[in-house]
Amino acid sequence: MKLLHGTLSIASIAFGMHAAQASAQELIVNGYGGPYGDLIQEAIIKPFSAETGIDVIYDETGSSGADYAKIKATGGNPGWDVNVMTAAQSLDGCKDGLLEPLSPSTVPNLDFIDPGVRDLAGECGAVHELQYVSLLYRTDKLDPAPTSWNDLADARLDGKIILPTFNNLLASQMLQIYSAAAGNDPNDVDPGFEMLTKLAPQALAFEDTSALMDKYLREGDAWAMPFYSGRAGGMKNAGVPVDFIIPSEGTVPLVSTLNVPVGAEHKDAAHMFIDYWLSKTGQESWALAYQVGTARADTDLPENFRAKQVTTGEDIQKLILPNLSVTASRLPEWADRWEREVVPAAN
Repeated sequence: MKLLHGTLSIASIAFGMHAAQASAQELIVNGYGGPYGDLIQEAIIKPFSAETGIDVIYDETGSSGADYAKIKATGGNPGWDVNVMTAAQSLDGCKDGLLEPLSPSTVPNLDFIDPGVRDLAGECGAVHELQYVSLLYRTDKLDPAPTSWNDLADARLDGKIILPTFNNLLASQMLQIYSAAAGNDPNDVDPGFEMLTKLAPQALAFEDTSALMDKYLREGDAWAMPFYSGRAGGMKNAGVPVDFIIPSEGTVPLVSTLNVPVGAEHKDAAHMFIDYWLSKTGQESWALAYQVGTARADTDLPENFRAKQVTTGEDIQKLILPNLSVTASRLPEWADRWEREVVPAAN
């Protein structure tokens, strides 16, 4: 059976098996707010509800970190059934026994997700999208265009780059990128600190979130910065004179996951929802709606989209894949070091 539009799929069979039970349920999905919330409603929730009859309540409170803190504080019973998080929280939640393990027996479309990417998120996380840390730049300001992460140190960008604070996940990822470029394991971050300390005086500003970083390039006050590929693609599609690349040294992914807390009330419906999002139709719809990549290789996506996002096994092989469990264990140490080395250099 192939997962094609208009044909019977494994996911459809799963829907049929649970439809009578699930249709009486209200499924609560927790995710991000703002434009993300609008996109998930149109691309995923409405078609899922139409196919299954399940009423989905979308809760857009909190961030990944805040949501996991609530899962932890409630012993795995935060009041929702499905959570949008990142692989880091997925690994922590699995280790702490607060998230349900997922398998192809309950989520059949997991079988179509790249095995290496599945491993990054552990057995409790379903990877529904892939972004990467891109180098975003103004095409009307930089000619020739940058090709390397080292180009952020170029004199022509003095006072024209934006960098993340350590509260922003991009900071630890940039440490890993520069360390891997120097030949180190990405979690051995001495070269990363050396480079970020060098870049700090060049920064126009340091910001806590991608949403705050966005305005500087959008308005032309800054000309280059690290930025997630999905948001970069959205900015470019909105007509801002920008482009984004994977520099020659490579980059790291942002692995986003769907998770089920152990205390979820509607686990059958939660599994069905995740399976729909991982289906060929779900992955195609979400990739184009949110301008993100997919770890499902059989999707039919436009060539111009494929040129910028991670959509094939070959794309995935080009990524630097840090051990995220090791990353999580070292973040407190890195945060202290950032305050000692990078912050004073910026001043």
